[in-house]
Amino acid sequence: MSRDSRPLGPIVSSSHLASSKMPALSELEFALTMANNAFSRWIVRCAAAAGAAGLTPLEVLVLHSVTHRDRPKTLADLCLVLNVEDTHLVTYAVKKLEKTGLVEAGKRGKEKTIAVTRKGQEVCTRYGEVRAQLLIESLRALGLDQGPVSELSDFLRALSGQYDQAARTAASL
Repeated sequence: MSRDSRPLGPIVSSSHLASSKMPALSELEFALTMANNAFSRWIVRCAAAAGAAGLTPLEVLVLHSVTHRDRPKTLADLCLVLNVEDTHLVTYAVKKLEKTGLVEAGKRGKEKTIAVTRKGQEVCTRYGEVRAQLLIESLRALGLDQGPVSELSDFLRALSGQYDQAARTAASL
């Protein structure tokens, strides 16, 4: 077999991890890394196109989470939904979103809440329009079936639980 016709093997970023008992997991981790970076780049640029330039990926996600179901959220709600362990990261994101006028602080009893402002709602609406035109239309043109997308979403949520459990175990070592 010539050098050029040899199979390349799994597409991974860390061959030393792919040599484990589950090389497919290394392939998945590399794909997750690429997808995460592409998704982060996309949401930042889509937010900018929607009128909210200068946001980080976490700030965009917090804005959408605060807007979800048009109900104020607590910091704990946001951290739980976004699976963010470091609350200071979400706190900083909320402060920046407040400064830009996209969200506002409130109170529910003694608890601080965060609600979307009219400006924030307008950005989210415009974000949805840009997303529909640039991303969804191109995916529909590919003939993407929504069934496998939902199944993949279920799998990734389950996988995140496995990574969370492994992280807790690793922290106790």
